[in-house]
Order: sequence, then structure tokens, then C-alpha cells
Amino acid sequence: MDSFFQDWLLSPTTLRLGAVILAFIIIRLISTAITRMLVGRIKERGMRHQARKATNFAGYVIFLLLAGFIFSNQLSGLTVALGVATAGIAFALQEVIASIAGWMAILAGQFYDTGDRVQLGGIIGDVMDIGILRTTIMECGGWVSGDLYNGRTVRVANSFVFKEPVYNYSGGFPFLWDEIKVPVKFGSDHNLARRLMEKVAVQVVGEYSAVAAKTWAKMQTQYLIEDAETGPMVSMVFNDNWIEFTIRYVVAYKKRRGTKDELSRLLLDAFEKTDGKVGLASATFHLVETPTFNVKLARE
Repeated sequence: MDSFFQDWLLSPTTLRLGAVILAFIIIRLISTAITRMLVGRIKERGMRHQARKATNFAGYVIFLLLAGFIFSNQLSGLTVALGVATAGIAFALQEVIASIAGWMAILAGQFYDTGDRVQLGGIIGDVMDIGILRTTIMECGGWVSGDLYNGRTVRVANSFVFKEPVYNYSGGFPFLWDEIKVPVKFGSDHNLARRLMEKVAVQVVGEYSAVAAKTWAKMQTQYLIEDAETGPMVSMVFNDNWIEFTIRYVVAYKKRRGTKDELSRLLLDAFEKTDGKVGLASATFHLVETPTFNVKLARE
């Protein structure tokens, strides 16, 4: 019995199994040390989360490669069978493989990061997690007006990045250009109306202009894009019903609704203080009474 146990301990299979277990422990310790030493120094939360996941994934890949190398002699006779099985598995799991490739493309190509607001397949929301197979998003909009959370969590396969465009609201340039249209009735002082709108726009969104201009300048050093006006702009056209002003401005991507609310409120207050010199226009409908018809029926 003792000789059998001794032979089993000294057998090549047992030694290889022990080497695999030892390799797993060493790789796990190294991965933990790297996570604490390097990943812990990353201040940005999204990058820290991705670095931790990438470190763990790299550790598992290295372990599988070492385990395959250790048992390579015993698997040499199964090369053909493994090749056929691998081809069948690859065909059956092509969507999974595409998702893994999408995950690698997301990390390498910087499509988006955790915390970014994106639109994937018509779904708008903030990225909560980027897994190996799926990206988890906290959805915005839907039955809720504006850019507010609706509480629904959506998981999108990473293979999506190869099929349709990926819209990132915050990557590289965390601002958006937005507009608000103001109808002013004919007979109003349109020059005064323009000055009031420019004043209110600078008051509300002027703080974003300087920061957005610096961020845009950095993007111009990385991409071939023209210079853009980040300060608030007011333009005017008129139609058959009223004079229409458009206020164009830059705003943080998460503050569109609140900014539009503040602009509307301050504009109303400013117009009311003009004593009727500037008035808002509205559509009016005049209902005309149907005239009376006298119908005479002739008898045969």
C-alpha cells in the first residue's frame, strides 16, 4: 500500500498536477500584488475598475497557457480530436467569441469607459460595467422625459460595436451643443430681445464656454477637426407667425434639462421686466361659425 501511494505521488501525472496547482497559487499571488501596487494608484474610478478586471483576466490566461504546456505531452495524441472539437465549438459559440473580441476592441480602441454616457442600439444610458461578454448600462429616457435615469438596467452584447455605430456623449469632449427656440411676436423690440437672450445665455452657460474651448483645443491636437464656437450664440429668423430666435450653447452632457429649465425661467423674467417691449408669441386659432344652409327638396 505504501509503495502504491509512493508510486502515485511520484507518477508524472501527479507531478504535473502539483505543478499546475503551484502555478495557480503563484499567479494568483502575483496578480493580487499587481492589483494592490499598481491598480491602487490609479485615481480615476473607471480606469481602476478596468485595470483590475484586465489584471485578473490576464492571470487566468497565463494559468491556462501554463497548464496546457505542462500537460502538452499527454495531449499530443488528441491533437486532431481537439482541432475538430475546437472548430465545432467556435462555430457554435461565434456570438460569444465576437463578444469577447468586442470587449478587447472596447478596451484597446477606447470606444467608451465606465461612467460614460453612450447610445448603443437606440439605448441611451451610463455605462455601469464592461464585462467580457456584455456591457451593463443604466438606461436614461424611455418613459421618463429628459436625460434622467428610469431605473432599468440594460445589458448589451459587446459584439454590438462591430455591427452598428457607438455614440459616446462624454468621451473626449464631455459637453454637448444644445439649442432653445424662443418665439417673439411681431412689433416687439427685436434688438432688445437679442440683448436679453445673450445676457441670460452668458449668465447661465458662460462658465462652460472657457472649459469647453480648452477641451476642444486638446481634441484638435488629436483629430483633424475644425475650430468650433463654444460661446453662446443667438440667431434670428422670421416666418408668417412670429420672430424666432435660437439660442445655441455648450452644456455639460448631464445638465441639459436643468440648463434649459434655467434659461427658460430667466428669459421669462427678463421679458416681463420690459413693460411689453418684448413679448412671447403663441399660435392662435380663429374658429369661424359655419354659415346656415337652406336646403329645398323638390317633389316629383
